[in-house]
Amino acid sequence: MSSFKLTYATMFNPPEELHQKYDAALAKVKANLGQQQMMLIGGKDVRADETFEDRTPIDTRTVLAIMQKGSEKHAQMALEAAQKAFPIWSKTPWQERVRLLRKAAGLIEARLFELGAVMSLEVGKNRMEALGDVQETADLIYYACDEMEANEGYVRQMGKDPLPYHDSTNTSVLRPYGVWLVVSPFNFPFALTGGPTGAALTAGNTVVCKPATDTPWIVRLLVECFRDAGLPDGVINFVTGPGRTLGQALVDSPLVDGVTFTGSFDVGMKLFQDFGHRNYVRPVILELGGKNPTIVSRNANLEDAAAGLVRSAFGLQGQKCSAGSRIIVEAPVHDELVARLKELTEKLSIGDPTDRKTFLGPVMNRASYEDFQTFSKELAGAGRIVTGGELVTSGDLAHGYFCQPTLAADVPFSQRLWQHEMFVPIATIGKVNSLDEGMEIANSVKYGLTSGFYGSETEVEWFFENIQSGLAYANRPQGSTTGAWPGFQPFGGWKGSGSSGKNAGGHYYLPLYMHEQIHTFVKPKK
Repeated sequence: MSSFKLTYATMFNPPEELHQKYDAALAKVKANLGQQQMMLIGGKDVRADETFEDRTPIDTRTVLAIMQKGSEKHAQMALEAAQKAFPIWSKTPWQERVRLLRKAAGLIEARLFELGAVMSLEVGKNRMEALGDVQETADLIYYACDEMEANEGYVRQMGKDPLPYHDSTNTSVLRPYGVWLVVSPFNFPFALTGGPTGAALTAGNTVVCKPATDTPWIVRLLVECFRDAGLPDGVINFVTGPGRTLGQALVDSPLVDGVTFTGSFDVGMKLFQDFGHRNYVRPVILELGGKNPTIVSRNANLEDAAAGLVRSAFGLQGQKCSAGSRIIVEAPVHDELVARLKELTEKLSIGDPTDRKTFLGPVMNRASYEDFQTFSKELAGAGRIVTGGELVTSGDLAHGYFCQPTLAADVPFSQRLWQHEMFVPIATIGKVNSLDEGMEIANSVKYGLTSGFYGSETEVEWFFENIQSGLAYANRPQGSTTGAWPGFQPFGGWKGSGSSGKNAGGHYYLPLYMHEQIHTFVKPKK
């Protein structure tokens, strides 16, 4: 397996050894379900007065772990521990921080298959998506370390003042902010916790992690990788509990010096507004979803287009902020493409995501399950369901949240679900008479995360020039809008999809976790 590099673009033909190691790890994980998992505060495991059950969406009768129901008190404890650890960690030479964080990334890789198995059980990701989430996390941390090293700790000499009798040196130094809060989502609980956390720690901040209530166990295992790498107590802290109490207490605390939040637009905007009520501005890095279009030209390779569209529409059951949920097709190839999409979609296997044959697992929770039913009925009333639209409730899947992958066509572009992020396995297909019309529709939403295009080389140049998104993919059968990887396709959005204008896993991301200080030192010339 040494020659195989796992990324989202290469995950479709893994070596047999990968499956064997995953299966062995899965058996080990299943033999130890239902254990109590603690919060980690100041280097110590911490219990709360109450707990909650973490159940798998594959079969909701199965309890994966017993998690702590943290309170406002635990939020305060975690922030105080991070604040206490900050002076030592921030003054630790960046070379030593990089060494420890590379060690943490190495531990993630060493535990890849166990972590992937837990991911499948807790999130409902098929085994390749799950392993990809874990490996991507290690690569995000490595990338942050590489950037710190390449920029020599972000210390740079500036110009000297032209003073005749004095020597005036100016030095630009990027320094950490302090205590950083990372609030992560259920769909990529490892990468979207570990990536921001790795960047914040590399920069010299200390961190408090708050995972989604649906996926706390896998984040606990991530935090253990940082802890076991030898980070000092309090440098990384982990709390679990409801967003409305513990989460809000974290957001409201004056001890927070910066935050990275990944989640829905509405929740992210509320967090942004809450931070605006502080006594001064703190940095807020937001990743707020997408309503991602793919435009298909009359000159497209339809086989590549169909493959990429199906993978992006239905990977992780459509629960990616990069999911390809809007398919915009030029009229001359519309019917042919719809027929091919229907054929490929109906071949997708639905079932237990730990099974190697499964492509679609369950959606995350009952709310998503009910959303799927609501949206399917609404689209059927507005247009037609090409395929799918039903729940899967038979046999072994009766106790999980399984939905058919669904394509809806002939839905007017004025219908609200062309604008609304559904986050379930549904994609809408629309017909246009020209690429310019398609581009206008593609850019008409408040989001601007990812986008896709299939067409001629000349048309690709036009697409890149006009599309409003942080990532733009052209002629990519591996995924029309999905499949970003650190160092290859840095991930971030424009407009309502992101607040920073810089993409994670790229050259400009790590400096977001530091602020600049200029050192001017004047002394007489000798």
